[in-house]
Amino acid sequence: MNNVWILAQPEPDQTPSRITSEPVTSQSEAMEMVPSDPNAPASGPQRRGFFGPYGNLIFIGLMFAVMYMILFRGPRKKQQQHKQMVQSLAKNDKIRTIGGIIGTVVDIKGDEITLKVDESNNTKIRIAASAIGRNLSKDKS
Repeated sequence: MNNVWILAQPEPDQTPSRITSEPVTSQSEAMEMVPSDPNAPASGPQRRGFFGPYGNLIFIGLMFAVMYMILFRGPRKKQQQHKQMVQSLAKNDKIRTIGGIIGTVVDIKGDEITLKVDESNNTKIRIAASAIGRNLSKDKS
């Protein structure tokens, strides 16, 4: 046994000032580790972070702000752009649905849009406005 651990309890009139988990090699070293002044600070000055004592709260607040921007603001902006694109549709616009069907707008009635998908057979389909993926007439990319 190279290390001897001494666990001691102070007498009733003494208050413990510091507890450590360092090994003690001799009885005299154990006595040196306990400071004589019970009101003395246990360690040096406390380190403060960049934001002072409220650094953790400020950091958590910044994390919530970033999460809001990523999770809520982005999709809402995209939804508004889609709504604006659907409202700007006009007759004879060429569009592509989210399912990949390409057709020409024939009629718009509220939330329902009629597309002509085949010129030779005069095939028409009705779709919901939310199913429109892109306006190919306005987008040149």
